[in-house]
Amino acid sequence: MLEAAGLTPTAPRRTPPPPTWLVIALACAGQFLVVLDVSVVNVALPSMRTDLGLSGPGLQWVVNAYAIAFAGFMLLGGRAGDLYGRKRMFLVGLGLFTLASLGGGLAQEGWQLLLARAVQGLGAAVLAPSTLTLLTAAVPEGAARARAIATWTAVGAGGGAAGGLVGGILVQGLSWRWVLLINVPVGAVVLAASARRLTESRAGDRRRLDLPGALLVTAGLATLAYGISQTEAEGWTAAATLVPLLGGLALVAAFLAVEARTAAPLMPLALLRVRSVASANAAMLVSGSAMFCMWFFMTLYAQNVLGYSPLDAGLALVPSSLAVVLGSKVAPRLMRAAGARSVAVLGTLVAAAGFGWQSTMRADGAYLTAIMFPGILMMLGAGLAGTPLAALATSGAAPGDAGLVSGLINTSRTMGGSLGLAVMSTLAAARTAGRTTPVGLTEGYALVFRTGTAVLLAGALLMLVWLPRAARRAP
Repeated sequence: MLEAAGLTPTAPRRTPPPPTWLVIALACAGQFLVVLDVSVVNVALPSMRTDLGLSGPGLQWVVNAYAIAFAGFMLLGGRAGDLYGRKRMFLVGLGLFTLASLGGGLAQEGWQLLLARAVQGLGAAVLAPSTLTLLTAAVPEGAARARAIATWTAVGAGGGAAGGLVGGILVQGLSWRWVLLINVPVGAVVLAASARRLTESRAGDRRRLDLPGALLVTAGLATLAYGISQTEAEGWTAAATLVPLLGGLALVAAFLAVEARTAAPLMPLALLRVRSVASANAAMLVSGSAMFCMWFFMTLYAQNVLGYSPLDAGLALVPSSLAVVLGSKVAPRLMRAAGARSVAVLGTLVAAAGFGWQSTMRADGAYLTAIMFPGILMMLGAGLAGTPLAALATSGAAPGDAGLVSGLINTSRTMGGSLGLAVMSTLAAARTAGRTTPVGLTEGYALVFRTGTAVLLAGALLMLVWLPRAARRAP
């Protein structure tokens, strides 16, 4: 008809794919925000307590509300990206995270802040798996993807490292509210750019979300995270700790039983039989349980023992922040020469050496030998190990499970960090036995780093024995 009328039909306009560097930049920006908010509120807690009249347990939940929601919904967020679109879930998660940051920054009551932090964690759980999936979908497997994952790892680790510094600057220069409000303009810019430039990708269009499995695993991980958060205040043998821990394990067991029988599982159990996926996640869980504690206890040592201000403590850890970026960027080159397994083991051993050095800390320690050099070793090792572990896990998954595997990696790291921090805090408290003198506190912190050294050495052995020389894909 158009030809008869003298008109030429026009083909639908196809939007060209965005440049790879832009996809990497947007994915890394989302990951930076997610990881930053795990640690950035720590230095703001005293100001929050004074301004909003929070109790001691309420103050603890400013951190825990985010961590529990983040860990509990991660697998659900990863699978939702596979089924409903990675770009769509990236935008949903980032939008939710940004709005919750605004709500938290404007909170006038303690319960409003806690609710905002929980919603932030939910948004982060939807956002975080999509950041890695968008990146791996945009970059073909090989050296280029290893470099992209290295950048993602460095930015994520840098977000955790920058938390103390950014928080110190904002609290001292403005107010505690800006540790949350700063996410709003950054999130809005990333949201606008992502909506316009990212292209959609998904897998398994004809499959439905496994709702029973999603509810069981979310409830199980959230309950476990809650139980872990109770250990510092209640101890490991109290009913307030044991009941949620046992309940969480029971829910996870029920989840595995459901997944073995459903036709379209949230997490195909065959995925856990892929050696690269199972071993890399186990290694991430073990190493993350020690690595996550480094920033927390180094900040406490600097402020409570050496007398640094929050800003000075953040500045003191800048070399460590640069070291983790360097390690992440060097890792792909070493992987080409020695293989992912060897680099992961090497990085873990370097980190263990740093932890061992840090365990010799003294109450009158000098900056160079008590913070800077051991901190550089710890974080250089973390950067070297994180990139090959993420690369092994993602290369071992089929394209349709990419979002799920990304969620699984983040879940392993978050749960490992939560468990490790709870255990280490309990050890430090038991060693100090209520003493608040610099010498007493130093003894507790030193025990934490000695324990971390042992955990990392065990993790290096686990990686050497279990990690494959080369990944294979799931069938």
